[in-house]
Amino acid sequence: MMSYDPNRHHRRSIRLRGYDYTRAGMYFVTICAKDRECLLGEVAGGEMRVNRQGEIVAAYWQAMPRHFSNLELDAFVIMPNHMHGIIMIVGAKHLPQFPNASPLRSSQPPHGTQPASLAAIVQNFKSVSARKINLARGTPGAPVWQRNYYEHIVRNQADLQRIREYVANNPLKWDLDQLHPDRA
Repeated sequence: MMSYDPNRHHRRSIRLRGYDYTRAGMYFVTICAKDRECLLGEVAGGEMRVNRQGEIVAAYWQAMPRHFSNLELDAFVIMPNHMHGIIMIVGAKHLPQFPNASPLRSSQPPHGTQPASLAAIVQNFKSVSARKINLARGTPGAPVWQRNYYEHIVRNQADLQRIREYVANNPLKWDLDQLHPDRA
């Protein structure tokens, strides 16, 4: 067994260093199935046809605003082995603004996940949907999602429109998708 070497064995965050992910804003997320397994359905004729697991994912995604008072959802799509969605974190008194400059925390970020943050929302989604999928499949404790997720901070209206079009057209372009299993 290899001993731990902090110079080689560490996980680097892919988040924007110092960015406050509890801040009101819009975020485009991509969440991939473990080992990019096509467990959520299939694309046929340019149209996504979700299976039972895909239905579970869609139902819980749409239910998340009931669990997070600071959350609103925009466009999303379930694909065979991943999903894309636009999450809006809203403040108590205002809708999210597009960040022109990166709002940074003034002090060191605390350890662990911040409540009501993008990470807390995605963690909750992955945990609950995985439990429900495993219950339906009879595979308790089996990994469903890969460890991390991709996010993009939506910066302006043009960026939002481009992302919405990408989400809407994703099934049509499945054969060219970098997450397509035949492209790996």
